[in-house]
Amino acid sequence: MMPSLPLVQAPMAGVQGSALALAVSGAGALGSLPAAMLSDEALTAELSVLAASELPYNVNFFAHQMPAPDPAADDAWVAALAPYRAEFGVAETGSTASRRPFDEGVCGLVEPFAPPIVSFHFGLPDEALLRRVKAWGAVVMSTATTVDEARWLVAHGADVVIAQGWEAGGHRGHFLSMDPSLHRPTLELVRAVKAAVDAPVVAAGGITTAEHVRAALDAGALSVQVGTAFLLADEATTSPFHREALLQPHETVVTTAMTGRPARGIPNRLINDLGAFPEAVPPFPRAAGAIAPLKVAAEARGRADFTSMWCGTSTEGLRAAPAAEIVAELTPRR
Repeated sequence: MMPSLPLVQAPMAGVQGSALALAVSGAGALGSLPAAMLSDEALTAELSVLAASELPYNVNFFAHQMPAPDPAADDAWVAALAPYRAEFGVAETGSTASRRPFDEGVCGLVEPFAPPIVSFHFGLPDEALLRRVKAWGAVVMSTATTVDEARWLVAHGADVVIAQGWEAGGHRGHFLSMDPSLHRPTLELVRAVKAAVDAPVVAAGGITTAEHVRAALDAGALSVQVGTAFLLADEATTSPFHREALLQPHETVVTTAMTGRPARGIPNRLINDLGAFPEAVPPFPRAAGAIAPLKVAAEARGRADFTSMWCGTSTEGLRAAPAAEIVAELTPRR
C-alpha cells in the first residue's frame, strides 16, 4: 500500500491532524501524521481514522533522548521569560516537556494499528523497539542532515533516508552532531547521500513548486517531502497568525529559542529579543513548556510574540487551497 506520486507531506506538529494526511493520501501522495505532541487518546483517535481510510499513510515520531532533570536550568529559563510574564500577566511557569519520544508505551499503542510507514526524527528508537515496528511490516524512514547520519541510519535499520537540506522548515533532524555548519543545501545533500548509501532517498527542504520537485528527482531522490507548501492547505490547522505571516514578506532563521533545539521559522518577538540561540534556553524539549502560557496570553491579544511559525526558506507558489489541489500543483508534468 504505497502512494502513486513521488510526494510525501511532511509531518507538521501543531498545524495539522489526520484531515490533512487523508486529503494528501487521497490525492495520490503520502500523507503524514505527526504524533510526538499527541496524547495517547488523541493518537488512538487519529490512528483509527487513518486505518479506516485504507489509504497509505505515514506516522511520524521523535526519537530523541529526554534530558536529565535540571531544575536550575529550568529556573534560569523562567527568569529569562519573567519580563514577558509580567507584561502579559502570566503567573504560570508551564510544563517542562511537551514532546514525547517513541517509547514502549507509544509502541504498544501504535502496534495494533500497524501503520504501513513509520518515520522518525532525531535518529531511530532503540533496537528492540525498531524490531517491533518492522515486525508488523512497516517501512521505516528517518531524517539525516549529513552523510554520516545517513550511513548511521541505514546501518541501524532505516529502509529510507530523508535527506533534510538546510532550507527545510521546522526542527533540524540532526542527531550525531549538533554543529549546523555541517549541513548542506538540499540538492547537494541528496546527491551526496545517494552516492553514500544503498537505500532510497527522499529530498526535504525548500521544495514548494513542481520545478523544485523535478530538480530533486533529477538529483537522485526517489521522492520528495514537502511541508511549507501545505501550511495554507484548507485541511491544515495553521493558526491565523502563522497564515498571515507566511503571506507577508519575511525572512526565516534557525533558532533554539522556541524549543531548545534548532528549527527554522519566521522570527517572532521572542526570537528577535533574545536572539536565535539564547544562552538561557534549556535542552529540548523543556524550553517549550514555559513559552506555552505566554503564547496563549499573547494570541488572546491578537499578537504572535511567542507563536512558533515554522517555515522553510521558499514560499514560492504558496497559496491557500485544498490539499488535493496543492498535490496536483506540486506534481511535475511528464
